[in-house]
Amino acid sequence: MTTSVEPTPATMRASVMTGVRTLEIEDRPVPAPGPHQVLVEVAAVGVCGSDVHYYRHGRIGDFVVDAPMILGHELSGRIAAVGDGVDAGRIGQRVAVEPQHPCRRCKQCTAGRYNLCPDMEFYATPPIDGAFCRYVLTDDDMAHPVPDSMSDDAAALLEPLSVAIATMRKAHVVPGTSILIAGAGPIGVICAQAARAFGASRIVVTDLLASRREKALQFGATEVLDPAAVDVTAIEPVDAFVDATGVPVAVVSGIKAVGPAGHVVLVGMGADEYALPVSHIANNEITVTGVFRYTDTWPAAIHLVASGAVDLDGMVTGRYDLEHVGEALDSDTDPESLKSIVVPS
Repeated sequence: MTTSVEPTPATMRASVMTGVRTLEIEDRPVPAPGPHQVLVEVAAVGVCGSDVHYYRHGRIGDFVVDAPMILGHELSGRIAAVGDGVDAGRIGQRVAVEPQHPCRRCKQCTAGRYNLCPDMEFYATPPIDGAFCRYVLTDDDMAHPVPDSMSDDAAALLEPLSVAIATMRKAHVVPGTSILIAGAGPIGVICAQAARAFGASRIVVTDLLASRREKALQFGATEVLDPAAVDVTAIEPVDAFVDATGVPVAVVSGIKAVGPAGHVVLVGMGADEYALPVSHIANNEITVTGVFRYTDTWPAAIHLVASGAVDLDGMVTGRYDLEHVGEALDSDTDPESLKSIVVPS
């Protein structure tokens, strides 16, 4: 049984990817929440690099878009209806959605690593639809309440902030840590903010574009470098390195800048394989790992934004409606663009 205060419409508009660089507005049925699910009326959706990659290339690694799919997985909204087992008092509540549906029974889930669930259903990852539409379903515990002081845009961007929080945890960032971040795009800038919030005292960000380096300084970097002009391997060694580019030369240079017992976290999407400086890694006992989404990060993300430690609203540089999702997806070609938001009204 579905419980709602106001009747929900039978259909909704959605921006659907029907092919590479092809989007169509379609009428889709509004789904009904099942047991322990909520129906969320979407307020804001951030544009992610993975959305852009699917749009331009039709795939990311083994994930191939071979049927019409709705993109978008960074979202906030309001609970419009609830299914059985969910408190009806949640209707009307503003929430940020953690866009994951793990099985909750496999070895990874029961070990607390639900982000690695082999049966994960993740928004906007084939064949699961995303949130460039008016309504979405999610598990009730994946709809995180947000304070009224937080904007819809910021609540949506708790998702990329969650990636940054997971990254800082893997990078072992604590007060006094020095960290190098390659790339001053959206994830690099959010990682710089998260590093500052975690107490890092030295935050070095590299990027080829001067405008992006300036953005990084505005959002937490203590120093910035042009990797085309400066030998990154020659800087004072850092405790941690985060790659937010996926560019092999940036990864290799960053690893070489890490001192003994340091940590490397690979976040950027790039080549499937490339050579690494194994002797430097082995001789300095450097830990190299990746980050794949997140686990239990929304409470921390909400606190960091609500407390003012992280500014997500300031990162928004463009807002688009459903008819202009293509422009939102291509907005990253503008070096002044940092984070675009789709409002599916």
